[in-house]
Amino acid sequence: MAMEVRLSREMRLIDVTMIGVGAMIGAGIFVLTGIAAGVAGPALLIVFVLNGLVALLTAMAYAELGGAIHGAGGGYLWIKASLPDPSGFLSGWMDWFAHAVACSLYALGFGAYFKEVLSVAGVTEVSTRIFPLEIWLAVGACALFAVINYRGASETGKAGNVVTIGKIAIIGVFIAAGLWAMVNRPGWEGSFTPFMKNGWGGVLGAMGLTFIAFEGYEIIAQTSEEVDDPKRNVPRAVFLSLLIVIPIYLLVAFVAIGAVVPPAGMAITDYLGEAKEIALVTAADQFMVGGGILLLVGGLLSTISALNATIYSSSRVAFAMARDASLPNIVGRVHPTRGTPHWAIILSATLIIAMAIALPIEEVAAAASVMFLLLFGGVNVAVIRLRKLRPDLDRGFKVPFVPFTPILAVITMLIIAVFMARDYPMAWVAAGGWIVAGTVFYYGYARQREHAFQERVQWMERLERKEYRVLVSIANAKSIPTLMETASALARDHDGTIVVVTVVEVPEGESLLTGRAAARSRETLLNDAVAYAASRGVTATPVVKIARRISYAIVQTAREERCNFLIMGQPTGHSFLDRLVAGIVDRVLSRAPCHVGVVYGTITKDNIKGVLVPVTSGKNSKLAAELAHAFASWFEADTRVVTVLERGIERQTAEHQVTAARGTMESAGLKADLKVLHRREIGRGLAQSARPHELVLIGGPSTGPTAPLIGETVPVSIAKGGTNPVIVVRAVEQHTAGRFERAFFGKR
Repeated sequence: MAMEVRLSREMRLIDVTMIGVGAMIGAGIFVLTGIAAGVAGPALLIVFVLNGLVALLTAMAYAELGGAIHGAGGGYLWIKASLPDPSGFLSGWMDWFAHAVACSLYALGFGAYFKEVLSVAGVTEVSTRIFPLEIWLAVGACALFAVINYRGASETGKAGNVVTIGKIAIIGVFIAAGLWAMVNRPGWEGSFTPFMKNGWGGVLGAMGLTFIAFEGYEIIAQTSEEVDDPKRNVPRAVFLSLLIVIPIYLLVAFVAIGAVVPPAGMAITDYLGEAKEIALVTAADQFMVGGGILLLVGGLLSTISALNATIYSSSRVAFAMARDASLPNIVGRVHPTRGTPHWAIILSATLIIAMAIALPIEEVAAAASVMFLLLFGGVNVAVIRLRKLRPDLDRGFKVPFVPFTPILAVITMLIIAVFMARDYPMAWVAAGGWIVAGTVFYYGYARQREHAFQERVQWMERLERKEYRVLVSIANAKSIPTLMETASALARDHDGTIVVVTVVEVPEGESLLTGRAAARSRETLLNDAVAYAASRGVTATPVVKIARRISYAIVQTAREERCNFLIMGQPTGHSFLDRLVAGIVDRVLSRAPCHVGVVYGTITKDNIKGVLVPVTSGKNSKLAAELAHAFASWFEADTRVVTVLERGIERQTAEHQVTAARGTMESAGLKADLKVLHRREIGRGLAQSARPHELVLIGGPSTGPTAPLIGETVPVSIAKGGTNPVIVVRAVEQHTAGRFERAFFGKR
C-alpha cells in the first residue's frame, strides 16, 4: 500500500492572513498604481472599488472550498475534482503560467526600482544593444531567486510577517504624509476633475491590468495544507486580507492623485502614467522628505519577497502537476540533498525569464490577470458543481445564493478579460497561446498518463469517513509487534481500521520539503506495520507526517483522520533519549482529540495469559474497564479486577473507595468479581498482585506527566519485571475556549 505524505499544520490565523495581505500589498501596488492611473485617470478609485467587489465574489468561493478541502493546490485541486477532463489539467496549466507571469511582473518591477536606486546613488547607467539595464536586472533577480529556492531557503512564517508589516508601515507613512500635504494644498480637488477622464473603457482596462493585485486569497488557499484548523481559519484569512487591503489601495490611489502637483499643462494621472512602475517614488519625492528613498526601499522589499514567493508557488504548481502525472516525471523529482523540486524550479524560472524578456511590463501584468480571471472563473463553476457532487463536505463557510453568486462572478470576470483584448492584445496572444499549447500537450501526452482525477475523488471521500479508527504512532521497527498487536485488538473489537503514522522531524528554519528524503526511508517501516495488521485480519493505512514538532504532528493526524483511539509506546529506561520520548508522549496526552493508550513493555499474541484491571473512580479507570473485554477476547484470556487500598486508612474511607470501584465496573459494563487488596504501598501492592503474563490495563492520571523527572512510575516498575506489559489509558479531555475566543469567534 502506498504511504501518504503530509505537511504539518502549523500556520495560525495571523500567519495565513499575513500571507494573503503580503501577496496583495506587494509589488502590484508599487508597480501598477502609476500605470493604472494613466489608463483610468482619477477613476482609479472606482477601479479599486469595483475590483474589490469582483474579487470578493471569487473570494467567497475560495473561502468555502479552501475551508472544506484542505490540500495544497487550491483552484487546481477543486476544478480537477469537480469538472470533466481536460478542465483539471488546464486549470493547473493556467495556474502555473499565471504565477510564472506574475513573477515576471515582479522581476521587471525589481529591475525598475533597482535601476532607480543606482541612479540615486550616482552610478552611471550601463546600456546594452540587446536589452535595457532593467531587463538585465530582472533576469539576474530571477536567476538569483531560482538558485535560492533550489537551495531550499525560504521565508519562515515569522519572517514573512515582519516583511509584510514593514511594507504596510511604509505605505502607511506614504498615506499619512500625502493626506497632510493635501490638507495644506488648496484646490487639490481639481486633481480629480475630470473624474471619468477615459470613460468606462479606461476603467475596465485598468481593472484588468490591476486585477492581479487582488489575488492573494488564492495563495491563502494554496497554503491550506499547512493551516491549523483550516475550516475556520482559511475563510477568515480570505476575508480579513481583503478587508485590510482594499481600504489601503483606495487611500494610496487617493493620495497619489490628490497630493502630487504635475508639471504645468499636464494632468496628474498622465504624469503618474508616464512614471509607470516608479510613479509612487515620484509622488513621494514631492510631498515627503526622503519619501522617494523610503518608497524605493518599500518597492525593493515588496518585489524581492514577491519574487521569492511566486518562484516558489509556480514551481510547486508544476511539481504538483508532475506528481499527478500531468507533466513528465522529471519535473516531479526532488533533489536528493536539497529536498527541493529542482527541475520544476528550473522549468518555471525559464518561463519567467522568457516572459520578462518578451513583453513590456503592462502586457506582462495583463497576461497574468487574464490567466487569473480564467482560473477564478473555473473555481466559481467548481463551487456550483461541488455543492451537487459533495453536499456532505464540512464547510466552514458557504457562498450565499448559489448558483447566482458564482455565475455573477464568472460573468464579471469574463467581461473584464474580454475587454482587455482591446487594450492589451499581446497579453491575450500569450495567454491564448499557452492554453492552446496546454490542450495539445494534454491530448498528445498527459491524457494517457493521468489517473489523478479518480485519486483526488477518493481522497476527498476520505475527508468525511466516520468509521472507528485506531491511530498507531510508530518510531522504530522494534515497537511494531507490541503496538500493532494492541491496536489490532481494539480495531477488531469495533470492526474498525488502523492508521499507522511515523513522523519525520524537520528543524526550525528549514523547508518541510527537506524531509521528503527521510520520508521515503520510512516506507519499509510502515509496510512492515501494515503487513503485521494484515496478518491479524485488520486493514491499516500508512501515513508519513513531515513536521517540526513530533507531538504536534501526531495529534494533528489523529484529528485529521478522526481517530477514536491513539496507541503510543513509552520507554521504561532512564536515558536521555527515553526521557525525550516520554516528553513527547506527555505532550500528546495533553492535546490528543481522542482516547490514548500508552504501552509499556512487550505484547505479543502468545505472551498474554490474562488481563488485570485495577479499578478506582474516574473516567480513565472507567475507560480501562470498558476496554477489558476487547483485550480479553483478543487474547482469549480471563479478566481479573482488583482495587488496592492503602493499609491503615479509615474504614469509612475504605468503604467509599470500594463503592466507587464497583460503580466504575457497573458503568463500564464490566462483569467480574472485585478483589479488594490492602497493601502498605498501593503501587507495590499492585505490582505484587499481577500474575505472570497478565496484561495490566489501568486508567492513568487525568492530568500531569506519565514519567516523573526522578524515579519510576508504577507502570514502569511493573513492566520492567519482564512478564507484565502495561497499558495506561486516558480518556479524551474536553477543552473549552477562553472568554476572548468565545467573544470574538463564537467557539464553545
